[in-house]
Amino acid sequence: MNAHNTNLKAVTFDLWETLLFESDGASANRSATRCRNVANTLNKLGVNISTEKTTKAINETINTLLRIWDQNKDITHLDQLRYIVKFASNGKTALKEEWIPELSSAYISSLFEIPPYVNPDAVKALRWLRDRNMRIGIICNTGITPGFGLRKFLIQEGVAEFFDLMIFSDEVGIRKPDPKVFHLAAQKLKMKPREMVHIGDNLKTDVCGAKNAGFKAIHLTGEQGRDKQAERDPTSLVSRSKDLGKIRTAPMPPDKTISSLAMVTKAIKELETETG
Repeated sequence: MNAHNTNLKAVTFDLWETLLFESDGASANRSATRCRNVANTLNKLGVNISTEKTTKAINETINTLLRIWDQNKDITHLDQLRYIVKFASNGKTALKEEWIPELSSAYISSLFEIPPYVNPDAVKALRWLRDRNMRIGIICNTGITPGFGLRKFLIQEGVAEFFDLMIFSDEVGIRKPDPKVFHLAAQKLKMKPREMVHIGDNLKTDVCGAKNAGFKAIHLTGEQGRDKQAERDPTSLVSRSKDLGKIRTAPMPPDKTISSLAMVTKAIKELETETG
């Protein structure tokens, strides 16, 4: 069945644990590296601070972010940097404009020093979708790494070329499961929600969020590429952010469930048969 003969014309993907996978322990190593890099940079910029104090400042920033994220909202990368400087200096110092390039670079550098890896099934699935002339997008709830850092990483890994659209929550101020972020993707891709399917690993943000927006939803359930160490650690950002997000409806089942992206072809063909 050709994509033009079906109601499904576009696919959006979650990023983390869907397109990008983690090695066990990567989150903790990345956090430690980030704190060290930020501390070194702040000292270089004249803010006398230890790595321990920097770690505390970043954790205070994360506590602030979690409260915002739980309301399906987000703040900019620049605002995150402002919070870190504020907490690091006990409110005595504000972020200076001339600090931004160096501090920003230090903040995101750990992504490239301890990188995630592209889901081994992703390229084949993306190529199949592109060959069918389907529009392809990413809808990502960012954490500490901002959208521009993730874009740079996807370019570096050679997969950015597959995407017609990348929406990152720190750039638009809205997070999944808010239907507005899905509607924004539909609008930018010039699609109706019913012509779109979203694929992701989280039942609340990806499945309920997509379904509430009028999308079809495919739930990715595989265990591969998850940082089990972070999932077991209740203090990790991975654990603490897992159940964030307000939804106004009862949980909704996905339209299809897959255990790997290699199953995307079959799932979408089945959806096309059902909706075409």
